[in-house]
Amino acid sequence: MPRAKRHYIDGRIWHITHRCHERRFLLRFAKDRKRWLHWLWQARRRYELSILNYVATSNHIHLVVVDNGNRGIAKSIQLVAGRTGQEYNQRKKRNGAFWQDRYHATAIEDGHHLRRCLVYVDLNMVRAGVVKHPRQWMFGGYNEIMQPRLKCGLIDHSKLMHLCGHDSYESFADRYEAWVMATMSGAKLQRESQWSQSLAVGSASYVYRIKAQMGHKAIGRKIQPTNSGYELREAVESYNALFGAKKCDIGPKNTYFWNDKDKLSIG
Repeated sequence: MPRAKRHYIDGRIWHITHRCHERRFLLRFAKDRKRWLHWLWQARRRYELSILNYVATSNHIHLVVVDNGNRGIAKSIQLVAGRTGQEYNQRKKRNGAFWQDRYHATAIEDGHHLRRCLVYVDLNMVRAGVVKHPRQWMFGGYNEIMQPRLKCGLIDHSKLMHLCGHDSYESFADRYEAWVMATMSGAKLQRESQWSQSLAVGSASYVYRIKAQMGHKAIGRKIQPTNSGYELREAVESYNALFGAKKCDIGPKNTYFWNDKDKLSIG
């Protein structure tokens, strides 16, 4: 079963990403993305999962949720990922892992940083060139954000509106559409790694607070600026820095042949 890459801190907003095994396109069929959404709805109903946004692509998912202090996030991911993988393997008569071993969780500050994360999630398939507008992708939260469902809805609209700093949902929907359009027209569709590789994203005070709350688990993690705030990230060393060998062609002195007596000789 999937395991959280980092321990949760109660009461935080989390952006969760989870990739299919070996980055394969195991969610390329609509029927499998629909089943993921079905189990996501079951998780919302069973564990009171508070969902702010989501998208299912062909080889990974994004999920923005709020921790309610009842371990609902961990239980929900276990349910959704486990049942989706089981159903796929049964249908395909397949054995083996469906998901990568760990999903990644990034703590997101509310307000401006949350809004940017929500838009980033919605524009996933636009960045991939699959659709021209998020409304055209039926497996994401954009349409439900713009027009709440009367039944079987996934998104917690009241909490979403509150965390984004709006008093009415009508004003929030208008502003959200404007944020999406501004991002699309502003040539800002490039991938931003802080949303899926960092441990926390927000203001300097927020990120320092998250690092302090992580305690010893934050040892070795670095706080660094982004284009609109700060992130808490693991320090990555260059792979080549570990080696000092020079590149060269293989010459005769480095060439070995086996003779007929199975003895090693140098050519």
